[in-house]
Amino acid sequence: MNLARYCLTNAAPAATDVALEVVGPAGAPLETWTYGRLEDTILRVAGGLRRLGLVQGDRILLRIGHSSDFPLAFFGAIAGGFVPVPSSALLTASECDLILADSGAVCVLHDGATSLPAERTGVRFLGPDVLTDLKAAPAATYAETQPDDPAFLIYTSGTSGYPKGVLHAQRAALGRRPMDRGWYGMTRQDRLLHAGAFNWTYTLGVGLMDPWANGATSIVYDGPRDPDVWPGVLEGCRATLFAAVPSLYRRVLKYGAVTPQSFPLLRHGLTAGEALSASLHADWCERTGRPLFEALGMSEISTYVSSGPRVPTRPGSPGKPQAGRRVAVLDEASDEARLLPGGDVGLLAVHRSDPGLMLGYFGRRAETEAAFRGEWFLTGDRARFDAEGYLWYEGRADDVMNAFGYRVAPEEVERVLASHPAVAEVAVTTLTRGQGLDLIAAFVVAREGFAPDESDLATFAADRLAEYKRPKLYRLVAELPHTPSGKLQRRRLQNS
Repeated sequence: MNLARYCLTNAAPAATDVALEVVGPAGAPLETWTYGRLEDTILRVAGGLRRLGLVQGDRILLRIGHSSDFPLAFFGAIAGGFVPVPSSALLTASECDLILADSGAVCVLHDGATSLPAERTGVRFLGPDVLTDLKAAPAATYAETQPDDPAFLIYTSGTSGYPKGVLHAQRAALGRRPMDRGWYGMTRQDRLLHAGAFNWTYTLGVGLMDPWANGATSIVYDGPRDPDVWPGVLEGCRATLFAAVPSLYRRVLKYGAVTPQSFPLLRHGLTAGEALSASLHADWCERTGRPLFEALGMSEISTYVSSGPRVPTRPGSPGKPQAGRRVAVLDEASDEARLLPGGDVGLLAVHRSDPGLMLGYFGRRAETEAAFRGEWFLTGDRARFDAEGYLWYEGRADDVMNAFGYRVAPEEVERVLASHPAVAEVAVTTLTRGQGLDLIAAFVVAREGFAPDESDLATFAADRLAEYKRPKLYRLVAELPHTPSGKLQRRRLQNS
């Protein structure tokens, strides 16, 4: 079982079928990749990496911006039996340092334009010239990896304030199959446009792995990101499916010229990454005359609950567990894996047997074990099921924030801001500012004799945090709320 081979050959596409289109403004094609050319180039990258002396299982940190080079490197590494570590181009050098150190990557493959970690003994930095050579190297064969062998390592915010690696197996490709009918309703004739960048894991999975595994066409946009461009892109590229986060759908409706006559080939929209409000769902359906199907997921398993062509939407609920998934609500008060009946609120959990579930948190055995209760993986969400099997979200069991589809641990942002010389104490949480709009806010207690202003704090954060992790609001306060035992009470700040 090799994830790259599965994605590129499972549907037995013709070599001349279009696998990937990169489009620009108005949906005009900039690059076209057939399945034959795509597979050949990916196998050349795999062969080139082997010729560099890498050993199967070696980890490779990818620092490549929004270009087709990213999926070529990602799938090429997997095809060769290596473990790519995808990362956002938005990360700062210090954030990359943490990931490089934690992952133990033996090399950094980069495009010469993204921020890079500091040089480290034993780590090779392979720049744009090497990337060009890899694509022209003699093609290799797919590595004979096993279903439980590591395939890729992605990093997500950790509650310790440091990013933690989520290690996925080659079998993760099989774990995505329930989405094909349960969320997408995808066929090989579909053309799926994903609004995200190549280096976002949402794009790598929903935008690339799944269309290719079904023999469909993946479309990725490269151009200005103004919200009013999307109707023209959707129509010009002849998309039949569109995937984005709810906040983008909201902006498209606010700023774009959208009517039921817009983008006539689009069957429905797909959304995940953050909660879809009932009002946004209603606005999209009314303005476009097309359904909008939501999915609930996380880095550890991707999406596992959704609405779709076979599961009617119920505004306010992300849908039902996809066919074949074992999803349950567990009693929060019990140390045993006690399943609750429908209607009761508890901890949302996925069974260990799901092939899409991660292998574990990389290098964190204790954290991995703590994430399970018996045979059930605890998602960290609180939820309930209604009498018809629809899931209703009841908030996070921890304080991890959701900012425009990205999960961000407040501890990570607090750790950075607390290093500012004028900050004595800081707490970070999200504040709701409008229907379905949550912004990261920092509450700062200044050190005696200092008075940091918002622009100074924002500049400090900009040098050390990716844009999506930075607070959008800053408030100076005299003190922060704590429990009698001294634990910070972030939830009390959300009422400020």
